[in-house]
Amino acid sequence: MPTPLIAAISDAIAAATGTPFAARGSQAVAGGCINETFSLEDGRRRYFVKTNAVAGLSMFEAEAAGLEEIAASRTIRVPRPICLGSHGRHAFLVLEHIAMGPGDAVSPERLARQLAHMHQTQWTAFGWRRDNTIGRTPQLNTPTSDWTTFWRDRRLGYQLALAADNGYGGELQRSGERLLAALPALFGGYRPQPALLHGDLWHGNCAMDADGEPVIFDPAVYYGDREADIAMTELFGGFPPRFYAAYREALPLDPGYGTRKTLYNLYHVLNHLNLFGGGYLGQARRMLDQLLSECR
Repeated sequence: MPTPLIAAISDAIAAATGTPFAARGSQAVAGGCINETFSLEDGRRRYFVKTNAVAGLSMFEAEAAGLEEIAASRTIRVPRPICLGSHGRHAFLVLEHIAMGPGDAVSPERLARQLAHMHQTQWTAFGWRRDNTIGRTPQLNTPTSDWTTFWRDRRLGYQLALAADNGYGGELQRSGERLLAALPALFGGYRPQPALLHGDLWHGNCAMDADGEPVIFDPAVYYGDREADIAMTELFGGFPPRFYAAYREALPLDPGYGTRKTLYNLYHVLNHLNLFGGGYLGQARRMLDQLLSECR
């Protein structure tokens, strides 16, 4: 990590906290594939830092705002944003450093109950006060009063348009258009309320702190159907069975969830198709076929 960047981040930490901070060096931390991540410490305090190209500053601004939105709900722990900014070719986001631990036997149940509590934080519309990103992909959050319209236009329709731009046309687009037109059939009488969502809640974006308390991070926050968060917990490996039992005990799920979870996870699979390539094309097509069969 360039020394001038470390110095600029140290200065930003000092300005934000009101206490001098001079990093003794950086230590790489394993993270996702989007940002470079490392920790900084001065012998007394330690912080978690993300960096990206300077064009990523708006992405970091949205992430910090999302963490603050969840923190304001007072329901589940998130890393506290300290400061953000840019220096030269780099943008950076500094977060509270949280020591993680293995959790205990009831940690998944704590996570489920706290997540259910967070989902009871509601807003006046579906969406959010600002756009953000899902991975590197822009995520449009223009507030909308109707959930089906929001999911059609701001989520699936947007990802399908990106897929077309990326060369994925043909049957994917034909099936996608049919699904967008038939979307109301998957909801029946179900009318979700705009609940506070993490937005990208796979198992890699949550952990337990040293006391066994849940922590969630790397959010793509918006207000939507809480089923969308639960659906993603079942993608890419899933959570333990006791998590789902505890969540349903706290907030029962509508009987139609079993079908709609495929609809909600299609968004993330299409996003992976757009981010990482054709390895996700077959999965996206199968999900579309399954959903279209439910609409008949």
